[in-house]
Amino acid sequence: MTARTYTNPVLNADWSDPDVVRVGDDFYLTASSFGRAPGLPLLHSRDLVNWTLVGHAVERLEPGSEFKAPRHDCGVWAPSLRHHDDRFWIFWGDPDQGIFQVNAPGVRGPWTRPHLVKEGKGLIDPCPLWDDETGEAYLVHAWAKSRSGIKNRLTGHRMHPDGTSLLDEGKVIVDGDRIPGWFTLEGPKLYKHDGWFWILAPAGSVETGWQGAFRSRGFFGPYEEKVVLEQKDTDVNGPHQGGWVRTPSGEDWFLHFQQRGAYGRVVHLQPMRWGADGWPVLGDDGAPVAVHPLPDLPPQPAAAPATDDDFPGGRFGRQWQWTANPQDGWATQHSGDGLRLACVRSADAHDLRKLPNVLTQRLPGTPSAVEVELRLHGEEPGARAGLAVLGDAFSWIGLQRGADGTVHLVHRFAEAVAEKERDADHPRLAPEGRARLRIEIGTGARCRFFYDIGDGLCPSGQVFAATPWRWVGALLGLFALAPVGPGHAGAASFTQFRITAL
Repeated sequence: MTARTYTNPVLNADWSDPDVVRVGDDFYLTASSFGRAPGLPLLHSRDLVNWTLVGHAVERLEPGSEFKAPRHDCGVWAPSLRHHDDRFWIFWGDPDQGIFQVNAPGVRGPWTRPHLVKEGKGLIDPCPLWDDETGEAYLVHAWAKSRSGIKNRLTGHRMHPDGTSLLDEGKVIVDGDRIPGWFTLEGPKLYKHDGWFWILAPAGSVETGWQGAFRSRGFFGPYEEKVVLEQKDTDVNGPHQGGWVRTPSGEDWFLHFQQRGAYGRVVHLQPMRWGADGWPVLGDDGAPVAVHPLPDLPPQPAAAPATDDDFPGGRFGRQWQWTANPQDGWATQHSGDGLRLACVRSADAHDLRKLPNVLTQRLPGTPSAVEVELRLHGEEPGARAGLAVLGDAFSWIGLQRGADGTVHLVHRFAEAVAEKERDADHPRLAPEGRARLRIEIGTGARCRFFYDIGDGLCPSGQVFAATPWRWVGALLGLFALAPVGPGHAGAASFTQFRITAL
């Protein structure tokens, strides 16, 4: 009988900068959500392998005035998730504002509104620690050079035990410039174990870096360091930045990300043990594992964050996020199934990257087909709606109302350097004002577009290679919009959204 095993990645989509905590028999994970709303996704598992999305900790990004329009690479960076004093706590850094915190009595809420713990530019990747032995509380964070001019160092603070403020100006407790060969030290996670303060922190940049461990008898140092996970001869580039968790039976595990281009940062699970020298050993003697025996936990049914959606009553599932804080009226609830999106008027109708009213979810990390049924109700000339692959470059296929009232099937794209979209194929008359849209995402996130306007499925345009933003993987998106003008511009309906493996 073969051992029960799992295969990495355990979350094969852009669940960037994961952190994990165990409460009882349950494991919870959160991840970066950048400029999308709602933010701070909350995932649940019983075995560290099968995860479901159970909610978000932040409904709207603060301050609201900063997130009326998309800020794709900004917002919620690298959160830390902890459970203390019978509450869940999440700390994160907004590189333009400072360190924020929310907390809740249960993972499903209600979560407090974001509280600014420390204001400042470039304060990122914060992680708290409550020392149960002394009653002291601490916080460590990293720096974004793009905002602060500082990088490659970790700063430590004493923190008020209620998590609302820091009690000092901070001290550099690890300076990566003083460690030969180390650069871009960031993403610290802080723990107390076996009488030591431990900081698990990555370095070396997202695509090529490694995972480090630091330990000291005192929080403010001095710390000694060791590389505990790196690519070695595997195909897992840059394996780093994540969290350590211990199971009820005492097994140790480490969840981290791997940068995979347009797919974003996928999540791997590594076995972890403590070596004879007292240092953690991750993976297979410091190399990532591809297949490994399951954690010693009760067997669980196969599960993954939801993707498909019938939009019952016009409501969309937890897997969807807007590209900025939403406004009332973008999506209308009704008595049937199907998503009804208003054709929001915009001066940026030529560039989906600038639109806040695009409803998105993560690009699947394996070859997949994405399908949705679309009907355009808007009578306004120029009203349009479609299915998009959205990144630094984008492409979409959908329907558009012409000046003469006819509806056309259109397929458009824009390169990363382009300021507006152009046709990816010739427009075709869609006499019934409806279409079935399909995108096949192949190896390397190469996307092929198809449509059915009554004559069967037909290919459209050239292959489109999905591209990420700087820190965010490419997204799938649904949208409806119209040119600037007076009055209501109508709506579009989406039904039967499906993602199937190819």
